[in-house]
Amino acid sequence: MNEYPKARTSADHGYLLDEQIGFLLRKAYQRNSTIFTEKVPGKLTPTQFSVMHRLAEDGPMSQNRLGRSVAMDGATTKGVVDRLIRRGLLTTSADPDDRRRHLVALTLEGIALIDEATVKAIEVSAETLAPLREREKETLLRLLSKLG
Repeated sequence: MNEYPKARTSADHGYLLDEQIGFLLRKAYQRNSTIFTEKVPGKLTPTQFSVMHRLAEDGPMSQNRLGRSVAMDGATTKGVVDRLIRRGLLTTSADPDDRRRHLVALTLEGIALIDEATVKAIEVSAETLAPLREREKETLLRLLSKLG
């Protein structure tokens, strides 16, 4: 008979997985991602949606500024922007104020999609937070903002 080594348990070290912030955040994010995928049109990922929404709100900007504004590193931003360009949702052009820099902007197709997707994203947030009372929703969002 095989004997498997015994790992230390919660009783030994006091670490309860089901009570850890990372585990709980991942579960909440999985819930939100599932709802997002079901509701938001255009097969956008939450990251792609964030990029497009920021451009809709703030207008064309450098890729660097865009990435910082949605809390993404440069490599991730480049990958997201490149995929959205290939899909015809974003475009780039030379910055008239600095020829070394390119501005990222929504295309007409991108504008149409982000307008439709934003309506659905509102529903995603409401459904994700539906198990909470109004005051709990406000508290959760305030606390998560402090952590981010």
